[in-house]
Amino acid sequence: MSPEYDAYDSSGRLLAEERAGDNAPPLSVSELSGLLKRTVEDRFGHVRLRGEISGFKRAASGHLYLALKDDNAVLDGVMWKGGAQRLAFAPQDGVEVIATGKLTTYPGRSKYQIVIERMELAGEGALMALLEKLKAKLAGEGLFAAERKRRLPFLPRTIGVVTSPTGAVIRDILHRLADRCPTDVLVWPVLVQGQGSAEQIARAVRGFSAMEAGGPLPRPDLVIVARGGGSIEDLWSFNEEIVVRAVADCSIPIISAVGHETDTTLCDYAADMRAPTPTAAAEMAVPVRAELLAGLSEMGLRAGRAVRRGAGQAKERLEMQARLMPTPDMLLAPQRQRLDQLSDALGSGLRHRIADARGQLGQAGGALRPALLQQYLARATERLDRLRPRPDYLARVYRDRATALDRVSRHFASLDPDLPLARGYARVMAGARLVQSVAAAQAAGAVTLHFRDGTVDAAVGQGGASLEKPGPAAISAPPRPTRKARGADDVPQQDLFS
Repeated sequence: MSPEYDAYDSSGRLLAEERAGDNAPPLSVSELSGLLKRTVEDRFGHVRLRGEISGFKRAASGHLYLALKDDNAVLDGVMWKGGAQRLAFAPQDGVEVIATGKLTTYPGRSKYQIVIERMELAGEGALMALLEKLKAKLAGEGLFAAERKRRLPFLPRTIGVVTSPTGAVIRDILHRLADRCPTDVLVWPVLVQGQGSAEQIARAVRGFSAMEAGGPLPRPDLVIVARGGGSIEDLWSFNEEIVVRAVADCSIPIISAVGHETDTTLCDYAADMRAPTPTAAAEMAVPVRAELLAGLSEMGLRAGRAVRRGAGQAKERLEMQARLMPTPDMLLAPQRQRLDQLSDALGSGLRHRIADARGQLGQAGGALRPALLQQYLARATERLDRLRPRPDYLARVYRDRATALDRVSRHFASLDPDLPLARGYARVMAGARLVQSVAAAQAAGAVTLHFRDGTVDAAVGQGGASLEKPGPAAISAPPRPTRKARGADDVPQQDLFS
């Protein structure tokens, strides 16, 4: 470096200045980040990495974010939604995979990462590790518990089959069912291997479970999930969590017939029954029709023999009881004897009853003689004459009652308080009270004098009473005339105040 540059560099200038002949202009951060991005993408446009998944996360958009690590390094990775939908397994932390993609940088954070286009499990060991991990998780939730298992129906009317419609499995199942016991079969066609197969299988199982009785299609009494043999990769769809949960939640008893006898999937653990092969599943589903008919025939024969044997034994017991029972003559002899006795007693009893009736009739006839009847009639006539009213008696009673009434009327007339007023007397009233003494009149101060033809108000002092000038308001109307008692002209009225 020249002395001039050193002097310039150490001058401590505040503003940057370009020197003559300088061919390295300053780059912006975005420009440098773009150069790094292009360089990394050109140099590492296609890479395959082996590592363990860590920090796995599935975004709401469907993209996958994770990190691949080994013992000494960590590399961030992203898998876009399109590639994530093509994955044949569900990524989890701790699973070793081989990722294929390209390296790129993320200028926003000065980080580099791998954009994964394809991701596979790193060997069968990693696949088994993933399988064991998922098995432990689902078993911990109780999906494989023995108490959740249900008994299969003895003779299902309709069987639902979830399998590929083009494989040999469905033909084997239908052929075996036809040989053993013809039954209605509903096939729900699905993919049993590859991309999207797990979703289709789960959807088919849930579809059978959601069917209602009485719909356009009969609801299955039993469901069979079947597939032929293959490698663990071929059977992996039946290890997916979505399939295992659908089988465990199915409301219909379900048989899992996936692979051959040595193949085992998580679907087998969740099902109510595991069949070693699809053909064996058909054998478990229905009994042999010929054996059922033979059994029914045998039971019919046994029932007939039992009925005949029971009837024979009952006949023997009846005959033994009949020999021990008394004859009808022995049973009816006492009753016949009793009947004869009653017959004899009936004739003599009737004769005695007739004789008694004749005696009673004679006594009653003697009491009905004409002389007695005439005597009874005479006594009745006499009583009737005594009870008939006489005119002289009624006249005497009338006069007595009239005299008593007249006496009471004169007594009532003598009690009339207005009668003495006609003879010149006056009644002294203080308001509504009768004044009977001088002290009472002086205490009242003002009194009213009631005469035969009206009233007069008067003021009472110590020396006596002074009459007020009569006026229209001081004289009242004359009292009502009293009824003249009968005989008043003949009998003089007594003086009540003498």
